[in-house]
Amino acid sequence: MATRRSLSIATILALLGLMLGMQAAVTADTQVILRFESMVGVPTALTGTQAPIRGVNGGGIAWTLRSAEGRLLQGGDLRIKVRGLVLAAGTSIGSNPAASFRGLVSCLGSDGTITNVMTDPFPATTGPASAGGGNAVIHAVLTLPHPCIAPIIFVTSATGSWFATTGG
Repeated sequence: MATRRSLSIATILALLGLMLGMQAAVTADTQVILRFESMVGVPTALTGTQAPIRGVNGGGIAWTLRSAEGRLLQGGDLRIKVRGLVLAAGTSIGSNPAASFRGLVSCLGSDGTITNVMTDPFPATTGPASAGGGNAVIHAVLTLPHPCIAPIIFVTSATGSWFATTGG
């Protein structure tokens, strides 16, 4: 009887330890690295190849947006929601001509190297912001370097030029 009780206690303790270990792994993957409630559209001075940010060129023309929010988790889960991401200049001012956007996370490694990781394209509404143009939800799980120091999150074109970035 004592042996059976000892075995049961040992089994329970082993299962408890396994469950706690699994919880720790899940918690590490769900810790927030960055949460944001604003982004900034690319200004004219940063368009094209004039002044890349961490190797990412600005869109070819200035962009603006009504709102943005999102977060990046330690396990690489990225969520971005943009509303009214449209051209801020040119003949199509106030409108979004791009049928898709991508998310991009830029990290500094512990040795100072830059690693840029991009999502697949996600659909974006086209047309004027007043008619719902420039709206998109980006959700992907990315493989980030560890550690990911000073992350910057971008919304880019299908080819990788940025239209909006974290900031306020």
